[in-house]
Amino acid sequence: MEPRELYSLPVLICGVAAIIFAFWLARDVLSRDSGTPAMQDIANRIYIGAVAFLRRQYSTIALLAVIVAVLIGLVVGFFETDHRMTRGVITSLAFLFGALLSGISGYIGMYIAVRSNSRTASAARRSLGEALTVALRGGAVSGFLVVALGLLGVLIMYWAVYPVVEGLLPAEAETPFWIVGFAFGASFVALFAQLGGGIYTKAADVGADLVGKVEAGIPEDDPRNPAVIADLVGDNVGDCAGRGADIFESSVAEIIGAMILGATLFTAAMGAENPQSLSYVFFPLVLGALGAIASIVGILSVRPEATPADPMDELNKGFYVTAVLSIFALIIAAFWMLPYGRIEYLICGLIGIVTSFAFVWVTQYYTSGRYRPVRDIMEASRTGPATNIISGISVGFETTGAAAIVISAALLSSYFVGDLVQGVFPVETGFLRSAGIYGTAVATMGMLMSAAYILAMDTFGPVTDNAGGIVEMSDQPESVRDTTDALDSAGNTTKALTKGYAIGTAALAAFLLFSAYLQEVARFGGEAMQAQVVDLANPRVFVGGLIGAALVFVFASLAMRAVGRAASAMIEEVRRQFRSDPGIMAGTSTPDYTSCVDIAVRASLREMIAPGVLAVSVPILVGLILRWEGAAGMLMIGTIAGILLANVLNNGGGAWDNAKKMIEAGLLKADGGEVLGKGTAEHAASVVGDTVGDPWKDTAGPSIHVLIKLMATITLVMASLFI
Repeated sequence: MEPRELYSLPVLICGVAAIIFAFWLARDVLSRDSGTPAMQDIANRIYIGAVAFLRRQYSTIALLAVIVAVLIGLVVGFFETDHRMTRGVITSLAFLFGALLSGISGYIGMYIAVRSNSRTASAARRSLGEALTVALRGGAVSGFLVVALGLLGVLIMYWAVYPVVEGLLPAEAETPFWIVGFAFGASFVALFAQLGGGIYTKAADVGADLVGKVEAGIPEDDPRNPAVIADLVGDNVGDCAGRGADIFESSVAEIIGAMILGATLFTAAMGAENPQSLSYVFFPLVLGALGAIASIVGILSVRPEATPADPMDELNKGFYVTAVLSIFALIIAAFWMLPYGRIEYLICGLIGIVTSFAFVWVTQYYTSGRYRPVRDIMEASRTGPATNIISGISVGFETTGAAAIVISAALLSSYFVGDLVQGVFPVETGFLRSAGIYGTAVATMGMLMSAAYILAMDTFGPVTDNAGGIVEMSDQPESVRDTTDALDSAGNTTKALTKGYAIGTAALAAFLLFSAYLQEVARFGGEAMQAQVVDLANPRVFVGGLIGAALVFVFASLAMRAVGRAASAMIEEVRRQFRSDPGIMAGTSTPDYTSCVDIAVRASLREMIAPGVLAVSVPILVGLILRWEGAAGMLMIGTIAGILLANVLNNGGGAWDNAKKMIEAGLLKADGGEVLGKGTAEHAASVVGDTVGDPWKDTAGPSIHVLIKLMATITLVMASLFI
């Protein structure tokens, strides 16, 4: 068996196993009781709204993707130095294949989540433990299918392109350079899916909260609120479909970037003369595959009692099991595959796993009600919305310190440990000291080994949120609502945790993709280019960096402005219905839910275009005008600015949300001991703060994750154009 066949085998086996497990989970969830007729009716409305939106959204994205695929094929074909026609066609087809799988990933995430919500609501009538199991398994279907599609997609692209590859390296090591378009396609669709879904969900959420809770004084998810169905649909198209596409593009971009860096070590390990040298190219893929198996055991280990004390403890247990098994899988892979640097790269992978723990802990500290930051925001609500907002912004800014320290420690430690292998290789690794940079790639893949479980935890959030809405709208007993509230509180934390995890992987991935970009520039520019460095004192680099940082802020501004405009239309519609039909508040008339859904659909599809086009066009223009050095500066500084701003938005918004939840749970009390809960001025102040945080954490913040990697994949594909 040839090395590439040998190393492809575990990827194929684990990928297929993940798909089989996902179908088993789906069958388990869908076989459960779907609730009362009222529950089923509400769930069906949510399903119809979500499917209708995704069809319209993906039709728009598909048209844009075809146009971009043709353009990049022409550009690559014109500016490539060798094999122009072949490279152009392959890049276009790889882009479309990546876009297709990214779209499928998003749709799968939404579909299963929508089918799980009524079953979770039904299970909540029996026990908290059963409801937790249903919600987690429903979310896990998405997690495993998305990870499997990423692994198998990269493997299929590799084997499809391999027979036609010709270049400086042997075909087995040259192939990763030819399939970068696959990652670009995945990033392209993920950006629009995350943007459109984020605008939809927050327009509906803000409209429902401000008019329903603050002005009308009705509970969350009250069936009298005309925006409530749009709000529940938004949880699925934003948090499920958008995040599914986000995790998919994260995994494929990072795997392909790591494979490109591994191609340098292939040469350093004697290339074709040493059969094991190809292991450095396939090592990232194999780690992702083994991580999927570890996540399967992690999901199966979550078997809560009927009334667990804290749902979050049960979810954390599964994560710990996944992480421990990932360590054993890492040891096996390193000693089986790598001819040089086994111990060093094993340590780099462990650094990545520890980094995932660190990000989960940091995010939990800043967004969970157990700790000081969220409690500070809750206390600030005593004196009104202004102090609540000031406190929330300060918490968001504070989070950047811990995140920067964790990222810096991970990059420096994995780089220097990997660099210890530099002198061990029989052949020099090149001007980039690739052994050290490959160490950062292995650390990134160590973080990504738990991606399937992390995505399961993420989708758990909107499933439990929807279940709570279904329970409220179907007029279930208070005890059932208490069960879904406990799950919803855990779901808020898991959504925040996964956003922290996503920005952590984006930070490490951006560094390895930047290194891959420099490698690609050196390939096209020859020996003269290899002597160059990216010098911040060079005006082109400085200006490119300035534009990259500005792009992040302008992009976030456009995303939040889009939510504001869409939410204004939603607010006016809800107010109009309350004014024109007093029977809605009296409970004798049914609101027009469809009109609010339509407002959210039209607004999100219209508003996602401008920030999306900006994100795609600016990196290309910078590279054309300021050449490869300017694009390098844009990547470096834009990534740094994006990482910090995404942390501010994600964690600040999550902290505001949980501060409101704590007040609603009766945890804020006056000096005399009376509860300052729903309906009080303090609660109204917390709702205003939560409304400000909504577009932060669910629209702009998650979209910046994708923007960071989109900048990297665009420049990687277009490198030949910038020389």
